Amino acid sequence: MPLGMRLGLAGIILVLGVVVLSVAAGGVGVVVGGVGSTLSGFLTDVTSTPSAKPTTVQVQDAPRIEQPAEPYTNQPTVDLAVIVPQALAGDTDHRVRIYLALEGQAPTAITEAAIGPTNRVIIPVQLEQGINDFSASIVGPNDSQSDTSATARFVYDNQPPKITISSPKNNATVNGPAVAIKGKTQARTTLQAHDDANGSSITGTAGPDGSFSLNLAIAPGVNQVTITGTDPAGNVSNVVFNVKRGNGKLTVDLRANDYSIKRSQLPESVTLFATVVDPDGRPLAGVNLTFTLSMPGIPTVTTDATTDPQGKASFQTTVPKGADIGQGSAAVLVSTDQFGSAQDSTVITITK
Repeated sequence: MPLGMRLGLAGIILVLGVVVLSVAAGGVGVVVGGVGSTLSGFLTDVTSTPSAKPTTVQVQDAPRIEQPAEPYTNQPTVDLAVIVPQALAGDTDHRVRIYLALEGQAPTAITEAAIGPTNRVIIPVQLEQGINDFSASIVGPNDSQSDTSATARFVYDNQPPKITISSPKNNATVNGPAVAIKGKTQARTTLQAHDDANGSSITGTAGPDGSFSLNLAIAPGVNQVTITGTDPAGNVSNVVFNVKRGNGKLTVDLRANDYSIKRSQLPESVTLFATVVDPDGRPLAGVNLTFTLSMPGIPTVTTDATTDPQGKASFQTTVPKGADIGQGSAAVLVSTDQFGSAQDSTVITITK
């Protein structure tokens, strides 16, 4: 039996004892009235339910700020969505405190907001140019405070991206069906190249270092090309240049170390040299070509080779004894998927 009830019963027994004594003395009416009043009050005190005292919600868990899908923005204000513990929904004793840390600076409290009927609190904040790191805490009575949330970063950028074209130069001649556009801009910028002459377009994205490369089909004659860049914050800029599509072709140039060989000096070493350039006149690396050497009185010699980064390849062979006096020929053939084929030849003579 609980201690309180034991004490209560003991009190009742004591009162009854007093009643017995009083009755013996002839004071029944007075005693009964007093005892009834005392006993009634005592029972009321014992059996009544204590009134509820107000409780204070204790907050230790940090709130959470929803991370933006894209931290870069060209808008000067954003809405922070702060998630607080569900128990605080509709609580008027607590508030959300917002801190801002600019690049290279410590966090500073900038605003507070009341908690609404749900546990998601929307708080508009002003952005400074560059990096803005926001965090939040919950502040309660007597300035009690929860842990601070993780950081949510926003980057305010209202400047259009600078686009620099490194190749081709303005008004350059391109002797191919497409122009290779190379340049640099802000990282992750989306780029679109458009040719006004034929309506062709192509898109791409700048890499982490801002570099980009686009291959755009062009029409014969002069082509006005527009490059449009949209950076991650939504800022847009344009750059315009002209290119002319020429009539150049893939070419290969063949040369020999000696064009006249004396029969009396055979055997004699012969080296053939080939240089391959694309329709724009640039060295073409990594293409396959075939050398052929036909001399009077000996079997034809054929071999394959691949051009180096300078577009060059060579072939060395020996003209043996037994070759006849007369005119021979050397030839080279190169074939590409992009520019088609080209060939060249030269004459090598065996004399007395």
